[in-house]
Amino acid sequence: MTLKSRFYELDTPALILDLDKLTDNIQRMAKFAGENKVKVRPHIKTHKCPEIAKRQIEAGAIGVTVAKLGEAEVMANAGINDIFVAYPIVGQQKIKRLVSLAKRVRMSVIIDSLEAALPISDAFKNAGLKLDCVIKIDSGLGRCGVQPGQAAVELAKKVVDLPGFNLRGISTHAGQVYGTKNQEERLRVGIHEGKVMADTARLLEEAGIPVEVVSVGSTPTVTISGEVPGVTEIRPGNYVFNDMMQVVLGSAELSQVSLSVLCRVISHPTADRALIDGGSKTFGLDVGGHGIGLLNGYGYIKGKDDIVINRLSEEHGFLKLKPGGSDVAINDLIEIIPNHACTVINNFKQIAVVSEGAVKEFWSVAAQGQLT
Repeated sequence: MTLKSRFYELDTPALILDLDKLTDNIQRMAKFAGENKVKVRPHIKTHKCPEIAKRQIEAGAIGVTVAKLGEAEVMANAGINDIFVAYPIVGQQKIKRLVSLAKRVRMSVIIDSLEAALPISDAFKNAGLKLDCVIKIDSGLGRCGVQPGQAAVELAKKVVDLPGFNLRGISTHAGQVYGTKNQEERLRVGIHEGKVMADTARLLEEAGIPVEVVSVGSTPTVTISGEVPGVTEIRPGNYVFNDMMQVVLGSAELSQVSLSVLCRVISHPTADRALIDGGSKTFGLDVGGHGIGLLNGYGYIKGKDDIVINRLSEEHGFLKLKPGGSDVAINDLIEIIPNHACTVINNFKQIAVVSEGAVKEFWSVAAQGQLT
């Protein structure tokens, strides 16, 4: 198979990326940021792909956000030189890796406890370095982070004097938006995210702690919280691809989804059941809404609205058919928009980059499996 082959000649399951839609998605977010005078620091845990990260930076992103040091190492090796780790760094193994990275590229981290901050500060002091950091704020997700307001001020007062740190501001992720059920709830979460951060930044300034960075995250909320005065940075991740969760939440149109999975029908044992060659190891088991099940099935089949992927085993996807309605035949190819692109990408080693139905090139998912 040559690179110019029609994408339907790929072996399956195959990860397909529409280059034109990807480019439009990147430019759309860059335009929003420019209009609202906020900086973009996209989260690469969605795509794990240096080629995409470089396109984001070419469009104006100031650097990237990662979840894990393994992702940071991959990005640094690819030439990305400004990396924010939005995940607690705990343990001497990780601290040593962080120091090593900071000798090569500009690094920054979140801090949400003095216990985690002290050994990092000591390591950077001993290395003769200072590490940029931000205080992680819990804006309602109930995951990592200190509470907004006075609790954040108290931690910041302790961190600002640690010799290994340069405290630059605050950061949050309003991931609770993925449990919302309509546009009104999404809007409320986004406004709350921005207001909580702006108010906390004001309290820090009043306490004599300068705030350069007020950073918000989550694709469904950044175009809301990013408009709140006082917010300086947005960290969307999923926006480059979008997926069925973004469509259901109203933060993307179906036409703006750039990522899909190509599968083949491998069995049709009954009139109401067929099977494809992608299962939970291809799609994951996410049905949206932090488990509340906002989505109908395990992905959306393009052109087959009345067929549902209603069950997955590890290597099989079960298609629920309506006898007398839409049907498929063995060896048919179907294109599926995943529920959650971030989990799907980590199951593949490469992406087939497509434009107008032709495979232009293959990009490596270089940070695949980087969990440490």
